[in-house]
Amino acid sequence: MIQEQVRSVQERIRAACAAVGRDPSEVTLIAVSKTKPVPLLTEAYDAGCREFGENKVQEIMDKYDQLPPDIHWHMIGHLQRNKVKYIVDKVTMIHSVDSLRLAEAIDHEAGRKGCVVPVLLEVNVAEEDTKFGLKVEEVLPLCETLDGFSNLRVMGLMTIAPFVADPEENRPVFRKLKKLSVDISHKSFNNITMSVLSMGMTNDFEVAVQEGATLVRVGTAIFGERDYGATV
Repeated sequence: MIQEQVRSVQERIRAACAAVGRDPSEVTLIAVSKTKPVPLLTEAYDAGCREFGENKVQEIMDKYDQLPPDIHWHMIGHLQRNKVKYIVDKVTMIHSVDSLRLAEAIDHEAGRKGCVVPVLLEVNVAEEDTKFGLKVEEVLPLCETLDGFSNLRVMGLMTIAPFVADPEENRPVFRKLKKLSVDISHKSFNNITMSVLSMGMTNDFEVAVQEGATLVRVGTAIFGERDYGATV
């Protein structure tokens, strides 16, 4: 079942790319495996998934050694500073940097472990009170500060769009994030690129792809509804 669902999502990504003349190779599918047990992740792995997204540090820690070493783990949930040290050398990317203090913690811990951590700045484009993230106008000033960091590399931006019945309602959100990334890319930074746009989830990833997403975070369409009572 999961193999079929992975194939279906990939087909939908290809169709969304074709609709706007994009190369499907520009878009990477992240299987959002939060709350899902290891056997289901193994099924997704066997279906070709190598990029997995988790919301909690503990779940990454629990699953990391139980699954093949060629998996790329993405921290996509809100990250507390005191938990940074557990994952800086385990994740491919942290999507949820939303403050200078968190960035400083990542840079410090990465320096201690001798690694450089790719990160995305999380932007609350829709300015929803219930979500984390920088305001649009806060992003460029933070980039100017982070450009001097040694063990953290800003690769782009991430947003979590509102949950809406009609995915078209989120098109302006994705378009605004894309415009912001283009504006920042025109600045003269040494340590910051805007090569990655992480946006789009199960209910709206096709619209996100049409608006320039390079990473889409899809959970429900692959694994089914989340089970918050599950153990890993």
